Amino acid sequence: MTVKQYKETWDLDSIFPGGSESPQFAAHLQEVDKVITELSEQISSMKIPNDGSQSNELVSVLSTFQTAAKKVRQAGAFVSCLEAQNTKDIKAKAHRSRVTALSASLQTALSELDEKLTQINETVWENLLSANGLSEIAYILNERRRRATEKLSVKEEKLINSLAIDGYHAWGNLYDTIVSSIRISFESDEGISKEYSAGQAANVFSSGNRNRREKMFSKWQQAWDEKSEFFATALNHLAGFRLQVYKERGWNSVLQEPLDINRMSSQTLDAMWEAITAHKAVFVKYLNRKATLLGQDKLAWYDLGAPIASAESKVTYQEAAEFIIDQFAKFGPEMASFSKKAFEESWIEAEDRDGKRPGGFCTSFPESEQSRIFMTFSGSASNVSTLAHELGHAFHGFAMRDVHPLNRNYAMNVAETASTFAEMIVADAAVKHATDEEERLALLEDKIQRSVAFYMNIHARFLFETRFYEERKQGVVSTERLNDLMVEAQKEAYVDALSEYDPTFWSSKLHFYITGVPFYNFPYTFGYLFSLGIYARALESGAEFEDQYIALLKDTASMTVEDLANKHLGVDLTQREFWESAVKVTVTDVEEFLKLTEK
Repeated sequence: MTVKQYKETWDLDSIFPGGSESPQFAAHLQEVDKVITELSEQISSMKIPNDGSQSNELVSVLSTFQTAAKKVRQAGAFVSCLEAQNTKDIKAKAHRSRVTALSASLQTALSELDEKLTQINETVWENLLSANGLSEIAYILNERRRRATEKLSVKEEKLINSLAIDGYHAWGNLYDTIVSSIRISFESDEGISKEYSAGQAANVFSSGNRNRREKMFSKWQQAWDEKSEFFATALNHLAGFRLQVYKERGWNSVLQEPLDINRMSSQTLDAMWEAITAHKAVFVKYLNRKATLLGQDKLAWYDLGAPIASAESKVTYQEAAEFIIDQFAKFGPEMASFSKKAFEESWIEAEDRDGKRPGGFCTSFPESEQSRIFMTFSGSASNVSTLAHELGHAFHGFAMRDVHPLNRNYAMNVAETASTFAEMIVADAAVKHATDEEERLALLEDKIQRSVAFYMNIHARFLFETRFYEERKQGVVSTERLNDLMVEAQKEAYVDALSEYDPTFWSSKLHFYITGVPFYNFPYTFGYLFSLGIYARALESGAEFEDQYIALLKDTASMTVEDLANKHLGVDLTQREFWESAVKVTVTDVEEFLKLTEK
């Protein structure tokens, strides 16, 4: 049987034909504007119900809200794809400004809705939620109502949203513009000097040639350092805007918003980091052993992603796709057939070419009921893991296709649960299917690298950002101080196990500049460890677990993570016990690695 050859470039024309010049997309933006205007007018004219039976008006407003939210998300996803596939697409940047403005208009309208929700008498409110099917979205409505009481007046929140377009969000857009201009001159594997984009340059750090990694690291540092003043200005103003808003709202902790967005408590966050910190010693042993295997006293930052095998194992995109589908099939038919559809219908942009932005992501198109995945595939084991990771995100959206539209807005921490769960299925299978001990060791080490990333790299980001915000309260933080804060955080997170760190990491990591979600770091580690708990259940239950898994995914946007874990796993996330058990699963990988490399 002939296996279909999968394209390495995605199909965006089936969404809006013509790319950034698409007349259909231009028409869509006009339609978005129209629907938001309609929503705003409906909200303005909506009377405050004084009787539980007076719910028709509210139901109508919520229906328009659903439509507007889906259209804005569709537009935002398309622009994200345009910007990622070609960082020089000027028209896409113009579209981004338009979508940002539309998103702000939607938030302004919703601020007025939220205020009206707070004015409804508690008894009437309870009666409203039990009428006309609103009980299905009671959690979301109660959440909006509560959050509204913690913010400023509608007039003030409208002003914030309006000023954010050319203030807060503009700084994030400026960062993207600067990154798109970065070019790093470096010799290719064939010895030919060429210009690397940031995304292409980052792949060199997984090279088996240490001299090559070290040289790229020097060039990398230079490239980000040359523009560090621009990045420092953007980061300071992003943080300054956020802090001023928090101050006006009376919020004392910079973690209040990110924790609320992720629907988790500070007790859960603390328990997670405490469990990780308690088990870091064994991961330091791994780092030291890897240094020995690479002929070094200590690893440098640019050695963390280096392969330990003498020969780098490369796989084609086709081989990666077939392997992922096969392994997903062993977990359950839904996940496998969905992923096959994604490959067959060209939902994935994986081509290794110049002009793409670094990193990877998955974005959903709610009106089209599709997703698109972005990455740069160069044939490494890490690339295969990334591909599986992003397919996990896409499957999460697919699993929620029958859920009420207002119950689909899941937070980043549970989003990362689905992605890392998919990644784990493939990573475990890769180790088991290794053809010899050297390949098995290399794949096992690739798994451990991800644990180190979640326990140490992400922890460093969290420590840096927490401390940076505290210093930013006192005034602008200089480039030199940002470098110092970054290295201090990395040394603490890695238990000072490295010989050299990355002081410019704060400028090269996109996550610090994302305006949609503050503290885009700890949810990754949450998702990783939470997925370990789910994965353990999957191993115990076999193929029949897929239905339970899908049921869990469907609930991810309509309850707190503590309630989600209690309902589907029977565990208490505010206690260290669950997190300890999850970390110990990954400790076994390190113990096996240390045993295999004793010689």
